[in-house]
Amino acid sequence: MARSSSGESVLTRAVRILSAFSAEEPVLTVSQLSRRAGLPIATTVRLVEELTRHGLLARDERRRVRIGNRMWELAQRASPVRALREAALQFMDDLQHVVGHSTQLGILDGDEVLFVERLVAPGAVVTFTEVGGRLPLHASSAGLVLLAHAPAEVRDRVLSGPLPAFTPHTITDPRALRAALADVRRRGIALCAGHIHPDATGIAVPVRGSGQVIAALGLVVPNDRHAWSLVQPLQLSGMALSRALDVRTP
Repeated sequence: MARSSSGESVLTRAVRILSAFSAEEPVLTVSQLSRRAGLPIATTVRLVEELTRHGLLARDERRRVRIGNRMWELAQRASPVRALREAALQFMDDLQHVVGHSTQLGILDGDEVLFVERLVAPGAVVTFTEVGGRLPLHASSAGLVLLAHAPAEVRDRVLSGPLPAFTPHTITDPRALRAALADVRRRGIALCAGHIHPDATGIAVPVRGSGQVIAALGLVVPNDRHAWSLVQPLQLSGMALSRALDVRTP
């Protein structure tokens, strides 16, 4: 595979271009892509043109660049979380109608929680999560559930690394985080009041498949005394989804 003078492969440089897009800025100029990817403008132009020919990128009427439909098609066709999302949507929709708050589904990806589905309730409390969005494992309820059941090497790596704070309530002390993870394993629930935003409480439970925790099902609710009353319907939904996944497993 061809490499640049810096030793990077063409594939690595293409990934840097694709990674420059975000939910907040899904459309970028070539100059913006060049700066964000840290690539020379000529290299960026050449790679954008090639990626566009393959449908992985596309141009709008102003020649700005966005992710192409082909990228979405390939991701949907072979996504490893497709079955999980399809199974979870019914339970998430039912749960949202019962509790009246936003629901979300996250999986472990590296040292972060990756949110693969979200349903937003009308008038919902503020939430930082979005489909395809990520949060550090230590900071969110879904992250705590996944970290509590993650392999020991993942827990050790997160506990030894930086634990940035989103609010004064975010867990940033390794000993406090270790104790919180033990509590999540014991109680089967993570409730994070004001850890990401002072006005929001995140609640999450494990989703199991073949006996292993494969995801976290969660709610984002107002940060008030009523949050605990929503734990039981969330737990019931998590158990029902786990049973449905086991039935689907060949």
